[in-house]
Amino acid sequence: MATYALVPPAGSGPWYWHLLKEELTARGHEVIAVDLPVDDDSAGLAEYTEAAVQAIGQARDLVVVGQSLGAYTAPLVCDRLPADLLILLTPMLPKPGESAGEWWEATGHAEARKAQAEREGWTAEQDQDPSVIFFHELSPALVEEAAKNSRDQSGRPFGDPWPLSKWPDVPTRALICTGDRFFPVDFSRRLVRERLGIEADEMGGSHPVALSRPKELADKLEEIRLDVLGADAR
Repeated sequence: MATYALVPPAGSGPWYWHLLKEELTARGHEVIAVDLPVDDDSAGLAEYTEAAVQAIGQARDLVVVGQSLGAYTAPLVCDRLPADLLILLTPMLPKPGESAGEWWEATGHAEARKAQAEREGWTAEQDQDPSVIFFHELSPALVEEAAKNSRDQSGRPFGDPWPLSKWPDVPTRALICTGDRFFPVDFSRRLVRERLGIEADEMGGSHPVALSRPKELADKLEEIRLDVLGADAR
């Protein structure tokens, strides 16, 4: 069994992971849904990392999962704690010295999104509509609940250069979603190859996949964990 430490995407807290947490707990795992100080304008990557490290404490058999902006913090956690595995989910993959604010232009994200909108035939209005880009797989009730649990994301961490000179020495995988309309799948495949030197693992689903497909996500995380760590990790 493992301890899954879940580092959330921007503007999110522990609630974001609640459905995935149920799935992983039912499989016998411990789950720590990290609460980052996302709405604190004085908190940057150092404070995010410290919050995660304190939440995880002395947990053993650690699998760190960081989604989207959480992929800026999750490797910093692995640089501080003895993790068995790092899984970056629909990630913003940083380079040494690159801030999350610089990431968008550096990776060609806007061009990838424009190409996707043209390919899908979306209007400019649709391309800016969260119900089209983020929430298209969620029920109206879950969208309403997500809105109630969203948090104002401070811009502070977007200004911090990513401080590591290289990736931490821990087995690392990237899991992307083929139905992601915010980080198009071809864009994410390229980024994983260029920045991690590996091929991405893939599953169906939208960007907020922990809400839209929690069971499938739990299955995929377990598949990756067992592939990396072997049958003894059961």
